[in-house]
Amino acid sequence: MDPAVKKVVIGVVATLVFVAALWWLNKQLTSRAGWWKWATVALLGYTVIAGLLGPIPRLYILNETERNLYFHVPMWFGMTTLLALSVVNSIRYLRAPSPLLDTLAYETVKAGTLLGVLGLLTGSLWARYTWGTWWTTDVKLNCAAVTMLIYGAYLVLRGAVQDEQQRARLSAIYNVFAFAAAIPLLFIIPRLASASLHPGMGGNPGFSNYDLDSNMRLVFYPAVIGWTLLGVWITQVACRLTFVREKIYEKQEKQAKQLA
Repeated sequence: MDPAVKKVVIGVVATLVFVAALWWLNKQLTSRAGWWKWATVALLGYTVIAGLLGPIPRLYILNETERNLYFHVPMWFGMTTLLALSVVNSIRYLRAPSPLLDTLAYETVKAGTLLGVLGLLTGSLWARYTWGTWWTTDVKLNCAAVTMLIYGAYLVLRGAVQDEQQRARLSAIYNVFAFAAAIPLLFIIPRLASASLHPGMGGNPGFSNYDLDSNMRLVFYPAVIGWTLLGVWITQVACRLTFVREKIYEKQEKQAKQLA
């Protein structure tokens, strides 16, 4: 098969798999199924144990810091998936407004932002031991920081608008544009940079070229799934707490009207 055709086929298959994964994950946000939570615990437990104790290739400068690959990168995979889920629910809200969809979009952004911040922290720690500094004016790092600021502004917007319907609609619109900005910031602009310290950017070879040997792949891929499922689990718990608070508030409001 021609290499160009092969890349197109792989891209199409990967897109279909990602869309199917988004559909399934979105279903789990309101599902009571629990088997995948046990899978999450097992995958993350395996990631921590195998990630800290398993064999890794010995590379100059990186050495033991390569183990951070099982945490830093999967967290960003999970963040991207959760932000994609949030924008899906925001679009659904704009088509058919519903408090449920608004809550799903909001809580998914919160969980995605949490993984994004953890990704920045683990990345900064990694930079300290490989680049000699906690932060540098690298295009990849700066674009990632701007992305987190954009979603931080989303959270501020939620708290600044008092009217529930107006808040939900403004948040949904903002979320769509935030995700549209995040994609080029995270995946396009850094690749166009002429120079970058970050692996896979600016001509700097990515880990897939020399770091992900067969042993590391056995830990890396389960880590991606595990951290993503953890983000979905956090979102589900947060949504349920929100729904419980709303029911309690409605019950108290009915009791107050009856007493009046």
